[in-house]
Amino acid sequence: MFQVHATARLRPSPFFNSVVAEGCTNASIYNRMILPASFGDKDKEYWDLLNGVVMWDVGAERQVQLEGPDAAKLAQILSPRDLSKCKIGQGKYVPLCNHDGILINDPILLKLREDLFWFSIADSDIWFWARAIAAERGLDVKISEPDVSPLAVQGPKAGAVVSSIFGDWVHDLKYFWFAESEINGIPVAVQRSGWSKQGGFEIYLRDGTRGDELWNIVKEAGAPFGIGNGGPTSPERTESGLVSCGSDSDDTTNPYEVRLGNYIDLDVPDDVIGIQALRRIHAEGPKRHQLGLILEGDTPDPLSFHWEDITVDGQKVGDMTNCVWSPRLSKNIGYALISRSCTIGDTVTLSRSGGRKVVATLVDMPFL
Repeated sequence: MFQVHATARLRPSPFFNSVVAEGCTNASIYNRMILPASFGDKDKEYWDLLNGVVMWDVGAERQVQLEGPDAAKLAQILSPRDLSKCKIGQGKYVPLCNHDGILINDPILLKLREDLFWFSIADSDIWFWARAIAAERGLDVKISEPDVSPLAVQGPKAGAVVSSIFGDWVHDLKYFWFAESEINGIPVAVQRSGWSKQGGFEIYLRDGTRGDELWNIVKEAGAPFGIGNGGPTSPERTESGLVSCGSDSDDTTNPYEVRLGNYIDLDVPDDVIGIQALRRIHAEGPKRHQLGLILEGDTPDPLSFHWEDITVDGQKVGDMTNCVWSPRLSKNIGYALISRSCTIGDTVTLSRSGGRKVVATLVDMPFL
């Protein structure tokens, strides 16, 4: 049996003991933390997400906190999206880029006060990046990783579960908006969000000593609705067309290539990191784009640890960045990061593990 060696370099979330007690069988490493992936029945977890409600330990989704007189200024410098009208209690999806316009993370920005912001990040060291930029710009802002760990409640019945805990006001939250609250004295922030297209909420625990208590509160509240366990699921996110920063992008990928151009505001101030490069990329047009792939064959293909070549007439034209079996389509599907000379409806060839060649068709996304 494969086991992960305990080390102080690998941090458990506040929900770790509950996750182990529930029988977690698979996990990945994310932001140097354990991210639960499955509890032994991936088919059930998938259909629970589609038809009911699931709870996920996503404590590995860390927060980079900006606090102080220049917090808002730094948030804008880091964000190629206009934050000037962002209100307290509002969240915004923000593709963060380096100076060359390369995508380095795609967090949700949460504005808690005029001088307090969180970047709820994907998997990369934005904490170090933000500190370096603040120091280089001489800004009066404290940058830290606060004691905040999200617990996701996802699926069509998620609203019923979360409202039974906090009240009907949660139904009034717009997508990515949040409100600070508490339950049994446990401080939290409740946000309408989550890494699925099935609807749901993320409950940001703000006291890491009370993770098991919050887990049990959600579990008990969800019992009448048949709440299940699980983790962010590759089939559903792929079917839904969600981007996984760092998996579907590399160190040459810009936001325009992975369908994130709508989240770039080219008229933000000139001192925003990467905006000069993004203006140039926008004017010239990106060289690649992201399309869906439907592979030939009617049986699940093995997953891959790496990108796989896409060719046309023997010439490489792009990469397949992920591939997974779709239970609803009964096909292997994936994402292509591919030359713009290739378009929807084209047939391409994939170089799969073991030297196999598989034919696939390019399609629009989302798949469903």
